Amino acid sequence: MKKWLLMVSALLVVAMVGCSSDSEANGDGGDGGDAKYQIGVTQIVEHPSLDAAQEGFKAAINDAGLDANFDVQVAQDPKNNKPIAEKFVGNDVDLIFANSTPSAQSVLNETKDIPIVFTSVTDPVGANLVESMEKPGGNVTGTSDTHPEAMQKTLSFMTEEVGVETIGMIYNAGEQNSVSQVEKVKELTDGSVEVKEATVSSSAEVKQAAESLAGKVDAFYIITDNTVVSALESVLLVGQDQKTPVFVAELDSVKRGGVAAYGFDYYDIGYEAGEKAVKILEEGKKPGDIPATYPQNLKLLINKDAAKKMGLEIKDEWKDMAEFTEGEE
Repeated sequence: MKKWLLMVSALLVVAMVGCSSDSEANGDGGDGGDAKYQIGVTQIVEHPSLDAAQEGFKAAINDAGLDANFDVQVAQDPKNNKPIAEKFVGNDVDLIFANSTPSAQSVLNETKDIPIVFTSVTDPVGANLVESMEKPGGNVTGTSDTHPEAMQKTLSFMTEEVGVETIGMIYNAGEQNSVSQVEKVKELTDGSVEVKEATVSSSAEVKQAAESLAGKVDAFYIITDNTVVSALESVLLVGQDQKTPVFVAELDSVKRGGVAAYGFDYYDIGYEAGEKAVKILEEGKKPGDIPATYPQNLKLLINKDAAKKMGLEIKDEWKDMAEFTEGEE
């Protein structure tokens, strides 16, 4: 009887060890010593868009059948980007997935040897990550989170369909990604609308910034600024209180309560970045030889519930232009 119990106990121990090993190899940390590839994942903050991109990246790796361990590090504060990058370089990981412009810039500053694949970067060339989208060069490639036509289409919808003449923009001036977007908005509108700005340095300042613009603008336009998007609900509350529509730059923010955006799914650009990582790890391709790419699909999404809360009436003709969602996810 004792011998039987010992055998059962031994089998349970083996089973537990096996599960632990699988969890580490396919999970968000652990030493993953038995995994074939060690992948460092650096992300500036947690919010639905970036989280979806990370999920898509991992899915592409797993779908390709790669045996990989993901060491996920979320900075939350920009000052943590450098030590995260230093950790990955010190651990000599096989590849670094950088999810945001600041994350990608930090790891590129620390290594020219370890392959880097980025996503959620609005202007890869302007951020000095790649020489060009077609020929990135160096040890970097990835996917941008801006579609060449998305911003223009959103702005056109705001001005032509809604009649917006004054746009309120809140952004972190320390994010190069955000500065380039604000400049692009001004370029695209070319003086046809007035752009009023409020800058922040942390998510705690977002609500106050929104309140400072309330009553002075016809609508808010929240770009893909990591600081502001992480505190989007603060802007939405002001928009609801002041009956000022809050337009956004990506679909996840529409689902969270923004009125509308032309956009794409961040999961998709994360997946596309993962496919590039597979080419590097399994096929031996150099990152600099793999073109960086823009999102492939673009659509208009309108949140009916958000529009109602912010005093925006849904026009019948919009039903042929857009997809709709209701409430907040």
